[in-house]
Amino acid sequence: MRHTYLGETIQFEINYKKRASMGIQIDAYGYMEVQAPKWTSDEIVIQLIEQNWNQIQQKTKEMKERMLGPKERDYHHGETFLYLGKTYPIQISQDCTIKQDHVVFEAGILHIFVKQLEDEKIKQALKRFYYQRCKALVEKSVRNHQSNFKVKPRSIRITDSKANWGTCDSQLQLTFNWRLAMAPLEVIDYVVVHEMCHMVHLNHDRSFWRLVGKMSPNFKEQEKWLALSSWKMTV
Repeated sequence: MRHTYLGETIQFEINYKKRASMGIQIDAYGYMEVQAPKWTSDEIVIQLIEQNWNQIQQKTKEMKERMLGPKERDYHHGETFLYLGKTYPIQISQDCTIKQDHVVFEAGILHIFVKQLEDEKIKQALKRFYYQRCKALVEKSVRNHQSNFKVKPRSIRITDSKANWGTCDSQLQLTFNWRLAMAPLEVIDYVVVHEMCHMVHLNHDRSFWRLVGKMSPNFKEQEKWLALSSWKMTV
């Protein structure tokens, strides 16, 4: 079916099932399906779609962008970057007197101060900001959860891993991906809990997941956020 609302058209399918309420599902390709109780009229389905139009449009857009993969980043005023789960614009200032290129987050803006207006300098300043913020946030989370463990990590490092959000080795050394600073605080907290639980259980057996679930009951939601959003956690 097709429906046009507020000047935009969306295509969807209706799947009638034995259920009590309606629901909207949008898959990884941006395909939308409305699941509805048997005998639900088209008018009721349309009403549900219009009531959730903004969320549908946003979700569909995100899924389509995800399919295209990470876009090449621009480093100009107004370009947006993720920080703690939300997107914020950057504002770039050249200052030849500063000791080091750096970023200051203030009033919903990522203020970037660089000696030279070069894309690579701006990129490196952003990466340094995320490294520093990730380290501070991870260390704070470890301190908050330490009372739940009899063992302590030997070290905490921030790395540029391409494969993992975090790791814990047999020497109790914890490492975390600097890109975590782009995720919501609850996601960062979950990754920390996950790796700290590996200090007790090095594998992913049932005992490990029971411990994770005890300390982070909503961990599946946090894993889902990472699965759906990791493609845009770039600089």
